[in-house]
Amino acid sequence: MSVKLILLGPPGSGKGTQGALLGKFYGIPEISTGDMLRQAVAEGSELGKRVQGILTKGQLVPDDVMVSLVEERVSREDCAQGFILDGFPRTVDQARALERVLPGGIDAVVYLRVPREEVIARLAGRLTCRRCGAVYAKTDSSLCQVCGGDLYQRDDDLRSTVEHRLRVYEEHTAPLVGYYRTLDKVREFDGSGPVEEVARRVEAGIARVIA
Repeated sequence: MSVKLILLGPPGSGKGTQGALLGKFYGIPEISTGDMLRQAVAEGSELGKRVQGILTKGQLVPDDVMVSLVEERVSREDCAQGFILDGFPRTVDQARALERVLPGGIDAVVYLRVPREEVIARLAGRLTCRRCGAVYAKTDSSLCQVCGGDLYQRDDDLRSTVEHRLRVYEEHTAPLVGYYRTLDKVREFDGSGPVEEVARRVEAGIARVIA
């Protein structure tokens, strides 16, 4: 059984965490386009050089770049039984492009609903490990509990950038919910509360879709 999902919700809504849990639950890859782009920047690739300034400012990467990136990734063997997209599509145009390049389209959209102020509080206090990429909420420690690497605050997690990212999301990405509602693909979940509780809600809701 193939399972193809999209995660939607504002930055900081827990998409990455829930995507990883869903990926483990179904045995399919969770594909974070944000992680792919940040890796390209860290490696200094041509793609990384092209998008570095865009990411730092919290702006959207051009559609043609994102569509090509995702199309190549989902064509790999590990996506044969499905995948979970986190961070793509971000606009209605990207969603339409995805429908064109993805045979059969997607099964469901997992929409995580989290209040705006809670999102700002989550992201503005978030730290990331330079070595392994693990993410932490506010902590007194400056070292990663996973690998011992240094923790730092990413430029796109600064409060001013977070607020800008939310404005971009509200303008460009939020309309995606309406678009996917017209296709009867949206399954909406409360993204607040303990991670395990949110995961149980999401897994139960998706099970009803793909049963």
